Amino acid sequence: MAPKRPKGAGAFPKPVESPAPKPPDPSELYAALDLGTNSCRMLIAQPKGNQFHVVDSFSKSVQLGAGLESTGRLSRGSMRRTVQALRICQQKLKRHRVKRMRLVATEACRRARNAKDFIRQVRRETGLQLEIIKPEEEARLAVISCAPLVSTKTEQLLVVDIGGGSTELVWIDLTSVPARDRPSAIMRLHAGFHDLESPFPAAKVVDWISVPLGVATLRDQFFDVEDDAARFALMSWFFEENLAEFAPYKDAPPSEGFQIIGTSGTVTTVAASHLGLRRYDRTKVDGLRMTTEQIDKVIRGYLDLGPVGRRRDPRIGQDRQALIMSGSAILQALLRCWPTNRLSVADRGLREGLLYAQMSADGVLDDVPY
Repeated sequence: MAPKRPKGAGAFPKPVESPAPKPPDPSELYAALDLGTNSCRMLIAQPKGNQFHVVDSFSKSVQLGAGLESTGRLSRGSMRRTVQALRICQQKLKRHRVKRMRLVATEACRRARNAKDFIRQVRRETGLQLEIIKPEEEARLAVISCAPLVSTKTEQLLVVDIGGGSTELVWIDLTSVPARDRPSAIMRLHAGFHDLESPFPAAKVVDWISVPLGVATLRDQFFDVEDDAARFALMSWFFEENLAEFAPYKDAPPSEGFQIIGTSGTVTTVAASHLGLRRYDRTKVDGLRMTTEQIDKVIRGYLDLGPVGRRRDPRIGQDRQALIMSGSAILQALLRCWPTNRLSVADRGLREGLLYAQMSADGVLDDVPY
């Protein structure tokens, strides 16, 4: 006897469709744009707990500061490249209907004699209103972006942001803040380095400095030195000389409660080289802690490669091979000044700081430990 055919055996199963992701509510979105000496970067995000979720992003090398060191002006070519990039940013902001945003420019626009003309050109051609921020605010925003990476064991914190046109260093004393609250105390600096009205135990900013030397401006100082190793040594020495006015605890022995956080393309590239990544992976780099021996080994490897080898390295590439050496010179000078066992790597910076500051000021981030 043939087996009885089950009822409905020949029917097609009803497909279970995944619902399309719900677009974010425009009223919850924030945007941050950072126009630096080398790059134009933007993030669009919505708050999520005590962090944020990135909805859209943009990053492009525009080399706005090309030639600025010799002429004191932004060139027509660099302004044209930058305006083209900003048009893309404007389209993204319009598509997501973002209302809350901060669009800032840093060292190149601070120094250029024709910066005001450029800002007007950007407004005229893209509708975007750029704001040139002061070095102190740039330093503060870099610090805020690193709040989630601050260890609860940290008593003395040095945050270093190596940019294209300048390098910001901020030294913070956390000894009066309960251990559990130290990352949150860094976040509360959105109100200013010297907010005396906070009811919470405050992070004390001991000292800060903005050195007008970044990966592009330091490279341009020594572009006429042909020998690769000699140029690197001169750049590192020159940067250290410019740190003479910033010396909190410079000769103090390294301690367990001291943490350096480095945020920049230089630091993340060194970390990617250390990890041997063929393709950059932010999840493996952000928050990584590297020893000084590991950093020195990577930098020696860059010198051994030479300019041709660095261009061929997928982690560096043709556009960054010269910049990685000026950035490495800055990094090595810092580790000479403040001997420490480890450096924390932050794949975050001004954009993240701008987002955290806006969201914190609006009270839309959860006030819970990081």
